[in-house]
Amino acid sequence: MFETVIGLEIHIQLNTASKAFSADANDFHADPNSHAGPITLAHPGTLPVMNRTHLEKGLLLALALGCKINRHSHFDRKNYFYPDLPKGYQITQDKNPYCSGGKVRFISDKSIKSVRIHHIHMEEDAGKSIHDIHETRTMLDFNRAGVPLLELVTEPDFRSGQEVSDFLAELQKTVQYLGISDGNMEEGSFRCDCNVSVRRSGDEKLGERCEIKNLNSRRYAKNAIEYEAERQAELISAGGQVKRTTMLYDPDKNSTSPMRKKESENDYRYFPDPDLPPFTVTDEDISVTAGKLVLLPIDRYLLLTGKYGLSESDADILTEEKIFGDCFFHLAEKEGIYRELADLIVQKIIPYIKAEKLKFPSPDKWEQLARFSRLAASKEVSKSAVYQHAFPVWISDITADPYEIAARLDLIKSEDQDFLDPLITKVLGQYPEKVAEYRKGKKGLIGFFMGQVKNEAGGKADPKTLQEKLELALKS
Repeated sequence: MFETVIGLEIHIQLNTASKAFSADANDFHADPNSHAGPITLAHPGTLPVMNRTHLEKGLLLALALGCKINRHSHFDRKNYFYPDLPKGYQITQDKNPYCSGGKVRFISDKSIKSVRIHHIHMEEDAGKSIHDIHETRTMLDFNRAGVPLLELVTEPDFRSGQEVSDFLAELQKTVQYLGISDGNMEEGSFRCDCNVSVRRSGDEKLGERCEIKNLNSRRYAKNAIEYEAERQAELISAGGQVKRTTMLYDPDKNSTSPMRKKESENDYRYFPDPDLPPFTVTDEDISVTAGKLVLLPIDRYLLLTGKYGLSESDADILTEEKIFGDCFFHLAEKEGIYRELADLIVQKIIPYIKAEKLKFPSPDKWEQLARFSRLAASKEVSKSAVYQHAFPVWISDITADPYEIAARLDLIKSEDQDFLDPLITKVLGQYPEKVAEYRKGKKGLIGFFMGQVKNEAGGKADPKTLQEKLELALKS
């Protein structure tokens, strides 16, 4: 038996206005090469200047994950030659990154897991090579060259592809909550390299690893890890030896293949960048940044399933986007009707906006959501009827009074429930066989009869009164 051991390198593209070391705009959707000025293209005599927002956003992630901030740091040059790297080197951090340590907590297999962070460092992105536009030539877009990145390097704490997938989902939400990146994996602003090795169960020594590059999908990462781990285990079982290699993953074939022999640090010839001075992180930097911290998705999840008593599935949905939880927490503290608010937001509002491709209601509209929840929680209406009949009318204009809509649709329960008597007589008369079955002991049929009468009553029946009347009628 073999155990899989995985460590990750996650590249997080930051949503700054300009690039890491130049004034060129940071805009993914711009026309190719429209934001590739002299510094980006490494024209002779040009000098980089550090983007302070790059550091500020990096500090925010570091503090959120409990990292140790290194007060004095600097940039290095990582030398390699590739067509989309104009300078022939990448500005990064090698020996002295701006932070180290920390951890990421996430839910996997219904339990809380924690992965240690080795360090996070700042660097710039390379350009983009495009291979499918021209039959014989590779096209280059330098808009992405120089875009600010954070690279988060974990310890080898993962043991399965599923853990990696769940971790990536949590970290993706974290950077979105903090507002430092859109975390869009499809557009490449959040991608990862997976270092995969296997060892026989019980061994403490790590096996030789292979690195799978540039995975921009949680599913691809999971599948690539599982394939590569199986490949290595079969190789070792057959008497072979794993060699450190950089791999590519082909999602169509669901397989990995060698890209190149894995480089060593010596191959990159790291040295401090002579054009960028060292920088210092001050107490004020840390204090100002700490004031921007928010409750992380994992902490919101635990709060929702703990204090508010919501289900795991509801908590998952309410933490998908920060505004979902913001709305719930704001209204829950004011209204105290947790279940009704969760039902409205999770089961109705979120599916509706996704289906219609709309934005979630802004905070100035949240009181309207509370009014509808109060209606659903009241004893004046049937909850199922209000969602079935009033919600489709109200959602088209949430400024409308939901109580007026319910009244217009004749959903308000009458205090006098005697109108149920002829409806009960009608329903029991339609199903004599089921009445006989009930009287022979099949008491579960009470739910069937209640459903039939509720349909006849149009949502105005009080469930408790209805059940009492039905039981009495079925006995007589």
